[in-house]
Amino acid sequence: MKKIKKALISISNKENIYLLLKYLTKFKIQLISSGGTYKEIKKLGFKCLEISKYTGSPEILGGRVKTLHPKIHAGILSKRNNKSHQKDLIKNNFEKIDLVIVNFYPFEKTLESTNNHNKIIENIDVGGPTMVRAAAKNYKDVTVIIKPKQYNELIKELNHNNGSTSLDFRQKMSEEAFNETAYYDALISNYFNKKSKNLFPQKKIIIGNLIEKLRYGENPHQEAAIYSKSIKLNIKQLHGKQLSYNNYNDIFSALIISKSLPKNTGTVIVKHTNPCGVSINKNNLKSYKLALDCDPISAFGGIVSCNFKINKKLAIELNKLFLEVVIGNGIENEALKVLKKKKNLRVIDANHLKLNNLQNIVSNFGSILLQSSDTNTFSPKDFKVVSKKKPNFKTLKNLIFAFNICRFVKSNAIVLIKKDSTVGIGSGQSSRLDSCKIAINKMRQFQKKNDSDEIFAASDAFFPFVDGIEKLVQVGVTAVIQPSGSIRDKEIIRFANQTGTILVFSKTRHFKH
Repeated sequence: MKKIKKALISISNKENIYLLLKYLTKFKIQLISSGGTYKEIKKLGFKCLEISKYTGSPEILGGRVKTLHPKIHAGILSKRNNKSHQKDLIKNNFEKIDLVIVNFYPFEKTLESTNNHNKIIENIDVGGPTMVRAAAKNYKDVTVIIKPKQYNELIKELNHNNGSTSLDFRQKMSEEAFNETAYYDALISNYFNKKSKNLFPQKKIIIGNLIEKLRYGENPHQEAAIYSKSIKLNIKQLHGKQLSYNNYNDIFSALIISKSLPKNTGTVIVKHTNPCGVSINKNNLKSYKLALDCDPISAFGGIVSCNFKINKKLAIELNKLFLEVVIGNGIENEALKVLKKKKNLRVIDANHLKLNNLQNIVSNFGSILLQSSDTNTFSPKDFKVVSKKKPNFKTLKNLIFAFNICRFVKSNAIVLIKKDSTVGIGSGQSSRLDSCKIAINKMRQFQKKNDSDEIFAASDAFFPFVDGIEKLVQVGVTAVIQPSGSIRDKEIIRFANQTGTILVFSKTRHFKH
């Protein structure tokens, strides 16, 4: 146990400070502080010694230098059982500091509120992290508190130990303090990397706030948790059971597709991270039904993501099928009442989620694969018509829609569409020809034959041989979109011209492994 006699307090966030001060004074702990914190403590009616008087040195450089003083850091860093350290304190007339309560300048909030570089720089805390690191290093003798939510823990500890803290408590607070300083420094590092557009610096620091520990990972024997760059996710669960690892994985897969669709339009159904139905029909209810018609068997137990606000009429339809998760860009109150009739159905509002500067991370064997996300918006200039037969505007629009969905399907990927909806999806096969066969079989299984409807096809990479595109044309595909780059591109173009098929080449490939 270590008795606390002197505490240094320097905080930007003054939330709940009154209750803490009340207990510190209860145990006759002397307070020292500076700047705005000192003024707040005095204003609340508590005794406090200003740091400039404590050190005998005034604050300088407009407040940039307040606590960076040997008397402060010697008081924090001195080992209580080290005779040499204690002699140094006596020799220099320094005193021991037993408790450090510090939180940092709000750098993260400043980033969210301004692009002014000078203002951002001034919100980089130097003295605060320095004191925290010193106290955390010397946890055997010093207690460090770095956020208001720890105040109740400290109060409980002081009450239980009559003004002292245990080694276990100090070590726990030290661990949290080093996590906080590492996070804070990472925010600053990443800010400068972003400013200089250095996407892959020599040292890459990936940070996150714990959102929640999950029941388990992909399987019950695996542990899992979800972290976010921000303090909370930009999606909100409105109803249902706790989200699982697999739920989150599917939710992110569904959202990255639905957020790529035209504004306030489109329905996506996902199973095991692969889309099994997508429609951008402008009638929201019809778009759901068309997406479901693509593969109603796979949709069972899947996730539906609507790129629009869900109304009561659609909610009634959604409740007819067993689903794990329903996502909307907002959900009307009457619709939510309907969806809540299913006790375990997870209902998510993703209205505030945006596709901005996403990066994909894969980690295995102690290494990290990092890449920018494949979410750039397509436009006609990204494609080149290479066949003699040319697409009209409507056909090109449908091809681009098919190609957009194709890039979110596990490779090798083939997507078949009619009008504005998918009718067959082949995913995750080692052979592109097998993906073609799966997409065709899905279409034959679930679609009503209508010779008046044109069929369009998209491939996420080039056809290495003619057999793949030939298989598609044989079932009525009239237009194909695919990346170029094969040594047999000329053979593919020749086949398209011989069969009167529209062929469009993309300038970019879109594997999803």
